[in-house]
Amino acid sequence: MNVKGGTNEVVGNIGGLPLELFTGTCQHILSYLQGLTRGVDSSEISNGSAVNLDEHALQSIIRFLMLTFRSAGKRNLSADDLVSKLEEGCSKWPKASLQVVHKLWTKQGPLVHTQQEAQAMLSIGQLVDMQWKLGMAVSCDTCRSLNSPFVSVLLKIAEPSGQISQKSFEMTIPQFQNFHRQFKEMAAVLETV
Repeated sequence: MNVKGGTNEVVGNIGGLPLELFTGTCQHILSYLQGLTRGVDSSEISNGSAVNLDEHALQSIIRFLMLTFRSAGKRNLSADDLVSKLEEGCSKWPKASLQVVHKLWTKQGPLVHTQQEAQAMLSIGQLVDMQWKLGMAVSCDTCRSLNSPFVSVLLKIAEPSGQISQKSFEMTIPQFQNFHRQFKEMAAVLETV
């Protein structure tokens, strides 16, 4: 359960979080691990928070908690065993944070275990969001002439790890029309399933 930056550093950052923010972060992660949400978005967690924590530190906390809860779910640990393992791994854990982990894991641990068993069979990314916009090419490798219209596409994908990644690409209008047609065909096939 070691994370880049070190467990002590991550646990130290957890200790600096308000208990409500730590609880909310754990609940976001546990909801994802139960299959109730499509991913864990750090910007959603940090919105409205007055905590002075940089994005890298928040990502490290999320990765650490995700790995911790996922590992505990796969091994079907009880809440007492999970808290003991956390205390063994680092002595800097605040008691209040461990109490939150114990309380949440007691209620949601068995559900995470069940979902982890099912998800082990299916580990592919899921499309969370797709945005597109129309633009004009000023310079382009695939456009034959300048001032040609193009479509810019941004995909948000929830990876099996729980992190949400973004992929972007550009297409000419004929490529986008073909892309659109293929999506319509997929939707039609999925409706029959």
